Amino acid sequence: MNTPADIWNMVLGLLEKRLQPVTIDAWFDDLTAVEFKDDTLLLHTPDKFKKEIIDQRYLQTIKDALRDLFSAEIDVIVTTGEAPKLARDNDGGTYDEYTFEQFIVGSSNKFAHAAATAVANNPAKNYNPLFIYGQSGLGKTHLMYAIASVVRRDHPSYRIVYIKGEDFTNELINAIAEGQVQEFRDKYRLADLFLVDDVQFIAGKDRTQEEFFHTFNALYEAHKQIVLTSDRPPKEIHTLEDRLQTRFEWGLLADIQPPDYETRMAIIHVKADSLNVNLPDEIVNYIATTITSNVRQLEGTVKKIKALHDLMEREIDLELAQEAVSDIFKENPGLNPTPEMILREVSNYYCTPVEKLRGSGRSKDTVLPRQVAMYLVRQLTDYSLPEIGKVFSRDHTTVLHSINKVEQYLRETSEMENVIKTLKANIRG
Repeated sequence: MNTPADIWNMVLGLLEKRLQPVTIDAWFDDLTAVEFKDDTLLLHTPDKFKKEIIDQRYLQTIKDALRDLFSAEIDVIVTTGEAPKLARDNDGGTYDEYTFEQFIVGSSNKFAHAAATAVANNPAKNYNPLFIYGQSGLGKTHLMYAIASVVRRDHPSYRIVYIKGEDFTNELINAIAEGQVQEFRDKYRLADLFLVDDVQFIAGKDRTQEEFFHTFNALYEAHKQIVLTSDRPPKEIHTLEDRLQTRFEWGLLADIQPPDYETRMAIIHVKADSLNVNLPDEIVNYIATTITSNVRQLEGTVKKIKALHDLMEREIDLELAQEAVSDIFKENPGLNPTPEMILREVSNYYCTPVEKLRGSGRSKDTVLPRQVAMYLVRQLTDYSLPEIGKVFSRDHTTVLHSINKVEQYLRETSEMENVIKTLKANIRG
């Protein structure tokens, strides 16, 4: 029997033929299927604005896709607010899709998994706050939801509040505009478990940081558990206030690295089993060796293969797998940049030939671009220092020195921060 998540994945497969990838990424990225009952599919998004757009523009398109799947009229209801399977309300449910049991543990995430488990079993006892950081798509949010699931089970009276850093800012803006700042404060400062995803997005926003600072203090002093995720450690969030950086480092910092080959293989097998997809070993190996730094893309590829197999009645073979991987890359441009791609963009930005970036020249107009290129390869790929050294024909100590120099420039000048932001945008675009 198909679960709500299975049905929604099949709907997405149909929507990809009717809507542009940018539309799906913009409005459906955090849409989840909660329940399918009595010819009604219940969907949830934490973003009120997205709900309004979906209701106004895309609800009928979703219904049309469901009609194609079931040859019947299926109603669709989109809910918003705190996720019904996560945030504390009266439904008594758990966020079943993201549990510790479903998290694949490997050498790249073992410490973060252990830390999250410890916090879930003993909230606000040892590691407060817990700060999990790593690149997008590696499982930070999964661990956060898993913590919430265990706390909900063991402490049913706890108020659990989940928010994304960017949404915290948006809610504060609305609260100020509507004169409901006190209600905003009560929502967060009365939480027993406070979960903030992508907290780096509050950096550089003075009023948001001020409000977050006092919220953090109120919860910490009341011995309430705080869990934060970010794409980088606190000291590398360069526009973050010092007092917040200090507090984020009070507890435990746990990083997640891109999964190794064995872990990638395990992730693919588990996802395929959960979707009842039989993938031959050569296809599993192809996916694991092609997609190396993003768990979400690994799982997305398996979903894509299932959708192409179920909806288009295609045979599951290497050609289908290659098409699925290609589609995933098109839908998520820049999530898997290569050193060559990075070198090309740095070369264009600084008007310095790639050959010079790889060469041995020590002129000023070559050294800095080369250091920036090494820094970006380290930031945006899963290459080790020795592997980066091979790209530039240098040893790993030279690479480390270059990365440290760029990090020093980032601390000292806003100009370098703008350079890095621009280059990352170009690479991902």
